[in-house]
Amino acid sequence: MILQAAFFKLSEILPIDDAVTYMKDAIKATYGRRGEEVVNMNNQAVDKGIANVVKVDVPDSWKNPAPDAAVSSDVHGRESVTKYVGNVMSTMNLMRGDDLPVSAFLDTECGSLIPSGTAQYEKRAINVDAPRWIPENCIQCNQCSYVCPHSVIRPFVLDEAEAAAAPKSAKTVKMNGKGNEAYQFAVIPSVLDCTGCGSCANVCPAKNKALEMIPIEEASLLQEAYDYAIDNVTAKETGFAATTVKGSQFLKPLLEFPGACAGCGETPYAKLITQLFGDRMYIANATGCSSIWGGSAPVTPYTTNAEGRGPAWANSLFEDNAEFGYGMAVANKQRRERLVDNIGKMLGHEWMKEDSQLCIAAKKWLEAKDDAEASKTASVEFEEALEWATTFDDEEIDGWKKADPKSYEEMWDKEKNRCNCSLCSIARDVLADKDVFVKPSVWVFGGDGWAYDIGYGGLDHVLASGENINVFVFDTEVYSNTGGQASKSTPTGAVAQFAAAGKPVKKKDLAKIAMAYGYVYVAQIAMGSNYQQTLNALLEAESYDGPSLVIAYAPCINHGIKGGMAHTPTVGKEAVESGYWSLWRYNPSLEAEGKNPFTLDSKEPDWAKFRKFIMSEVRYNSLQKSFPTEAEELFTAAEENAKWRYESYKRYAAMKFEK
Repeated sequence: MILQAAFFKLSEILPIDDAVTYMKDAIKATYGRRGEEVVNMNNQAVDKGIANVVKVDVPDSWKNPAPDAAVSSDVHGRESVTKYVGNVMSTMNLMRGDDLPVSAFLDTECGSLIPSGTAQYEKRAINVDAPRWIPENCIQCNQCSYVCPHSVIRPFVLDEAEAAAAPKSAKTVKMNGKGNEAYQFAVIPSVLDCTGCGSCANVCPAKNKALEMIPIEEASLLQEAYDYAIDNVTAKETGFAATTVKGSQFLKPLLEFPGACAGCGETPYAKLITQLFGDRMYIANATGCSSIWGGSAPVTPYTTNAEGRGPAWANSLFEDNAEFGYGMAVANKQRRERLVDNIGKMLGHEWMKEDSQLCIAAKKWLEAKDDAEASKTASVEFEEALEWATTFDDEEIDGWKKADPKSYEEMWDKEKNRCNCSLCSIARDVLADKDVFVKPSVWVFGGDGWAYDIGYGGLDHVLASGENINVFVFDTEVYSNTGGQASKSTPTGAVAQFAAAGKPVKKKDLAKIAMAYGYVYVAQIAMGSNYQQTLNALLEAESYDGPSLVIAYAPCINHGIKGGMAHTPTVGKEAVESGYWSLWRYNPSLEAEGKNPFTLDSKEPDWAKFRKFIMSEVRYNSLQKSFPTEAEELFTAAEENAKWRYESYKRYAAMKFEK
């Protein structure tokens, strides 16, 4: 509105008074249903756009500008990544992608694939404000990092040498916790990757806030502290378990700087999942918001850890994403079964010695293969043993040639410089499958439009299969990416595309449907309401030997949240407190122990807050302005539906089970 008003003021294509009348009439027609306050704010924008026009003298030198500066060569990392950034990404970000030859893409990592970890090189600096840490106020809870939608703000633990070498802008305080006396603690944001949402500052629970939002011009001076910490500060053993909110945030997020909206309600969940399981993850991502912020060309925000491990991500269609992920799960299962079979042949070989390094390592791996953390340790030892067993140095080869020239001639492949005996051949086959030594964690990501609607048939098939696969639904209760159309997840009374007069029927209870199978792990979570419950649900879902479904409440810009997207964690909290959303977990494993598999994690809601909660969002309050009579009926029905759902959860929680 500001620029449009300025345009009419300068162009004089209409009398300015007429132009103002037309603009304000259009504002009322467009935004009237969103309330008088919104209309008045837009009207003020028109008035200020006219009143604050300032002449800017354009220098004559602009008539003949100098060539663009060369792209910075200060890019470090894996060679394949830096090559891609220099040859492809930088050119595409200048909107000159059409100038790139096919060879530019073929000459990068794995040909046409985008290397992991490329989002870190964009440094978009799209924010007006960024957070500044106030160390003396910090209680070191790490909640700011936990809720950050873009993995921008992170806690670091520095030893004496790292702290001494840090730039002046890197403030630190003494680390809390037993055994951490020698460490310094710091919360450092990548201000040039920040979107300025302010979620971190808003959730800070310190009596005096430990974070404040400051202008980007001032905050940009803090970027060197983040760059130093990322490049020089190593991971430490702090004694805080990764199964806790605080401890989980000392793990590197393997989703960083995604192209999501400021304050996005989806990305904090995905980021947390990658912190917990990212080094062994496969992700099948349905088309939608999560495929856009998760894979916008020319970069990918999914990245790798210090060992070069990170999520393997691929996008599929709305209608078949569950099946796409199912294929990943079945393929990995088949490969690991073949691997176990080959190891059995190797261990049963007549030349295998029981006390050999290879035999011992192979047996350890077989015992640990289905345990995520144990398989990591066993895999390192097993891989080393296989490498040692199938590699011969010159001295060994010469010794063999002299001791038994006949067997040497029969078994040594001079062209490939390796032993072709049956035992070595099997060992090489085993080694070729080293990428599945560590237990894989297969995840299917998507929104409610996919899970509740278009992809539901496939989702139901995959959950019914009984395979060990994890499904995560970002529930925004609307088709967010395609313009805000109503989905089967949209609740009664909410306004959306194709539901302009409010949705007349209740929300589909996908979680209950899945729970009816009896062998599917199911959970409903809302990060802003209960950080630990979110963490517990993810850990339980991933460790469950079977299908899991986790549905997460994800506040969205389409909701029209009062106060804006800086308050998404608070919205999740208020949704649960009011009874609009419920937290619970259904773990079939508990039934075998004689325990109730259903755990209701929500407290009894304060139903007096229900109407206040929905009226804080435009998707509801706009209906009251447009159709007040119908709104009252639908809002009453929405509250009754919420009460009915919660009472059913209470009945599940009260059921008694015996072994």
